[in-house]
Amino acid sequence: MSDESPVPQQAPSQEARQWAMFCHFAAFFGLVFPFGNLLGPLIVWQIKKDLDPFVDEQGKEALNFQISVALAMVLCFLLMVVIIGFPLLVLVGVAALVLTIIAGIKANEGQAYRYPFVWRLVK
Repeated sequence: MSDESPVPQQAPSQEARQWAMFCHFAAFFGLVFPFGNLLGPLIVWQIKKDLDPFVDEQGKEALNFQISVALAMVLCFLLMVVIIGFPLLVLVGVAALVLTIIAGIKANEGQAYRYPFVWRLVK
């Protein structure tokens, strides 16, 4: 038996935590620009991903989540033909808002956040 314990991970710097938070919160550009919820995290992640591995990881997570949200929204619009799309659209919108805020806060605290129910296309 070995008494070796795992090496503790060094906490991300304040700057890295801040940029990771911005990766998540950049999704709110979708409230102003069409597809801003995809473009915001993509741009912030592409510019700052080399700053710190934490920023790279959280940027990918934010982008994957916004891709999943966009696909869910398209599905909701298609389902509006049979009425169920309207309440589902509200549900997806509220869930995306709440989860994005939680992720941004966790990233600012230096905790890696993994969104639930995400199709991770960007690796």
